[in-house]
Amino acid sequence: MIIGGLEKFSLIDYPEHLSAIVFTKGCNFRCQFCYNPMLVWPENELVKLENTLNSNGAEDGRSREESDEADQVFDEDGLFSFLRERVGKLDAVVVTGGEPTLHADLPEFLKKIKDLGYKVKVDTNGTNPAMIEKILAENLVDYLAMDIKGAPQKYDLVTGVQPTIEMVARSVQVLMNSGLPYEFRTTVVPELVDLADIAEIGKMITGAEKWYLQKFRSNTKLVNHDFEGMEAHTDKVMEKMREVGVKYVKKCGVR
Repeated sequence: MIIGGLEKFSLIDYPEHLSAIVFTKGCNFRCQFCYNPMLVWPENELVKLENTLNSNGAEDGRSREESDEADQVFDEDGLFSFLRERVGKLDAVVVTGGEPTLHADLPEFLKKIKDLGYKVKVDTNGTNPAMIEKILAENLVDYLAMDIKGAPQKYDLVTGVQPTIEMVARSVQVLMNSGLPYEFRTTVVPELVDLADIAEIGKMITGAEKWYLQKFRSNTKLVNHDFEGMEAHTDKVMEKMREVGVKYVKKCGVR
C-alpha cells in the first residue's frame, strides 16, 4: 500500500467511533476542488507539490508541527506499529485517499487492520465496484462512504476526467445492497453543483439511507488553483439543496 499520510485521531470520520485516518496516494480523478493534491498527482508531480507546500508551511490551518506529526508515518511498518500501540484506545481505522480501491493490495491491507481488532471504514469515489465487492465478500469493511461528485452529465467537468458513469452507478447499488452502514457525500462547489444538479444526483441514489451535502473548502491548496479562495454556497442555499435532496433519500444532511 502506498501511504500518503496519517491522522492519528478523529472524532468525526467514523460515526460514533474514535478512529485514525490513513490516506492512500494516487487517484484516478482530478477533482478541481480536491484539497489533497499531494495524494492525487502522479509521483513526478508530487515532488513539485511537496517542494511548494514545504516552502509555504502547513496549508490547512494547522501549525507546521501539527502538520508534520500528522504526516510523519508513510510506510506500512510504521503505520502498523502505531496501530498496535493504539489497540484499546481507538475503535476504528478510516482508509481514504486519494482513491484506496485503485490499490490491488487493499484487501490484504484491510485484513491486517481487521486482525488487530479494529473496525474499518473505506472512502471511495465508486469507480472500482469490483474491488468494493471483493472487500465486502471477504468481510474486510464495516462502513462505506462514497462520494458522488456531481450530476452525471457534469462528471467530467467536476472530476477533470471522463469517468465511466456506469461503474459509479454500479457502486451505488453495491453500497445500497451491502447490508452494511454506508453514506453518500457530495461536495457542493459553486460553478460545479447547483440546485438542479442536486436533483439529478438524488435520482442516482434514490432510496439511500444517508446523503451528506458538504460545504466547499477553498482556504487551502486545491488541485485547481483557480478555485482557491472562492466563496462557498451560503447556509441558505445549502438548506435549499438539502430540501431537494431529502426528497430522494431517507436522510439528507449538511456538513
